[in-house]
Amino acid sequence: MVRTELREHIFKMLFQIEFNETEEMPSHLKYYFDTLEDAAEKDKQYIQKKYEAVVSHVPEIDRIINDSARGWKTGRMNKVDLTILRLAVYELKWDEEIPVGVAINEAVELAKKFSGDEGPAFVNGVLGKVASQEQKA
Repeated sequence: MVRTELREHIFKMLFQIEFNETEEMPSHLKYYFDTLEDAAEKDKQYIQKKYEAVVSHVPEIDRIINDSARGWKTGRMNKVDLTILRLAVYELKWDEEIPVGVAINEAVELAKKFSGDEGPAFVNGVLGKVASQEQKA
């Protein structure tokens, strides 16, 4: 699987945390992997590892998003955009394998595929601000 496909699967798994209790997620993840026929074991391990890494940083990621999204707090954002932003902010801040431009571009592509008409511009704007703040730090 190419990284874009892996990222989409991570996004789909992260999206589920908005609608399920934390203790239910292991069974949801197991079901997701059981139905994921085209993924090699190494792909599943990559997806799960990155999913768990993002989830472990959600409070800090949400703080970063709240500081960067002018007029929008995470509690008011649509869940698709919020999930895309969480994944991308994780990649910007903690994933050294993903260049900043790639993280932002891939997030915008996810927004084009899964969000509404204004989602790509919103995601791009928030991530641009996050990236500029990270460069200053």
